[in-house]
Amino acid sequence: LGLASLGIAVYRALGLPLLIVASVFVSYVFFGHSSYLPDSIQWKGASFSKALWHFWMQTEGVFGVALGVSASIIFLFVLFGSLLEKAGAGNYFIKLAFGLLGHMRGGPAKAAVVASAMSGLYSGSSISNVVTTGTFTIPLMKRTGFSAEKAGAVEVASSTNGQLTPPVMGAAAFLITEFVGISYPELMMNAVLPAAISYIALVYIVHLEAMKLGLEGLKRPPSHITLIQKLIGVLFGFLAMSALAVAVYYGLGWVKTAFPGMTIWAGSGLFLVAYIILVGIAAKRPDLEVDDPNAPMLVLPKPGEVALTGLHFILPIVILLWCILVERLSPALSAFWATMAMTFVVVTQHALKSAFRGAPYLVEDIRHGLVDFWDGMIAGSRNMIAIAVATGVAGIIIGTVSLTGLHQVIGEFIEYLSGGNLIVMLLLVAVMSLILGMGLPTTANYIVVSSLMAPVIVAVGAQSGLVVPLVAVHLFVFYFGILADDTPPVGLAAFAAAAISGGDPIKTGIQGFTYDIRTALLPFLFIFNTELLLINVTVTQGIFVFIIATIAMLLFAAATQGW
Repeated sequence: LGLASLGIAVYRALGLPLLIVASVFVSYVFFGHSSYLPDSIQWKGASFSKALWHFWMQTEGVFGVALGVSASIIFLFVLFGSLLEKAGAGNYFIKLAFGLLGHMRGGPAKAAVVASAMSGLYSGSSISNVVTTGTFTIPLMKRTGFSAEKAGAVEVASSTNGQLTPPVMGAAAFLITEFVGISYPELMMNAVLPAAISYIALVYIVHLEAMKLGLEGLKRPPSHITLIQKLIGVLFGFLAMSALAVAVYYGLGWVKTAFPGMTIWAGSGLFLVAYIILVGIAAKRPDLEVDDPNAPMLVLPKPGEVALTGLHFILPIVILLWCILVERLSPALSAFWATMAMTFVVVTQHALKSAFRGAPYLVEDIRHGLVDFWDGMIAGSRNMIAIAVATGVAGIIIGTVSLTGLHQVIGEFIEYLSGGNLIVMLLLVAVMSLILGMGLPTTANYIVVSSLMAPVIVAVGAQSGLVVPLVAVHLFVFYFGILADDTPPVGLAAFAAAAISGGDPIKTGIQGFTYDIRTALLPFLFIFNTELLLINVTVTQGIFVFIIATIAMLLFAAATQGW
């Protein structure tokens, strides 16, 4: 009954492909001894009771590590992101990105990239990223001169990158920490450099596309801005995420030193004071309206004014980073405190603004806040369904692998095909991830491929005299699982973008993948050069690696664009 219910849930939440994949694995458990299977993959088969016990009653089946992490950690991050979105942070980040970058060549497309990067701070899904930021950015890109396919492809490329960006990094990031046995702050440090390089290269690709089309930026509001201020504005877009983490770690780190016995109540008091001050600043300005994406944007918003209307949205993100990086709390507990802070912001922000403005709508504002909170809870639960179901099904696949020893057969087969050559094996694993990703969500895809192939890659690397860290292998699989979201013929993120742009989904996927070739290169690079993952490097070496890798990636981007 349990497996049948899971099968129905998979079909309704994720469609037929994943159900077929899971059914093939279950069939192999029962009929693996059949004579019509090749001798090399035959096994003795399992009885009905043994198979069901393995799938349902112990921790190597449905209720395994994947579903446990999904229920205990991932849901809190998904809920945090949905509350942040309902509070108005999505609209705030989009307008801030447009204010900073909209005046440049291909400005709306560059703004889409930065808005998706900011959304990546709290959104764990490339598809939801496309739907939230793309609704606004894709029509604007089309109006400035991008074709429907290119506008959709830019949004797809930037949204898939959003899932690679710390601190949330999609659901699979928490599974990586469990499988590899490293702490979450370590994984964030490993992932931050490739994500930053990839985003910078994407902004450059968009710039080259705008140059090819001869596009101009949107009109800025009249102001007296110096060249230095312009440069600062541009740099802010690139460095917003890393600067936030650095500010929390080093800028707020002194609080930990100065008050080593600081309790949760003292921390809450600091948060409350900062929150009241920032809402007071926001209350002096009109609330940001959600614009009609199809209405012409004649003048860009002023970035300084936009920034001051939503600084209180950043406080819960600061709390999340503070708990993970400074207090070294578990990801689940960090997400819990960040969600508590976000809930407080959602419920109280409207009433507090009214109080500062002297408006008499206090009861109505509290009701508005409670409705936002309720909607955020519902949205978080709905967003979680696909992840929860996918991790449950992934448990069936992991259970099949552990029960039958299938990973040894597939590992030997891939090793045989590659002839023991690590590059060929990595290419085969990448293709395997992309093909499986057509039918499986990122999380399930990552679990399947990493459980089958991670040990084999490490072993073959060792035979070649190359010590491949396990985290590098898992990130390799993770990257290609995400890239499957824009790979034709079934790139789900490309289909979501095409639905908004009105373009052809296959062409959007192909164009998106040509933009994402730079991201597909990165995993091959960090397998052979682990300095890109900041493994065993000093700060000086890290800066040097970042500069060299960025220059190399920009040159590669220019080559692929032929400009």
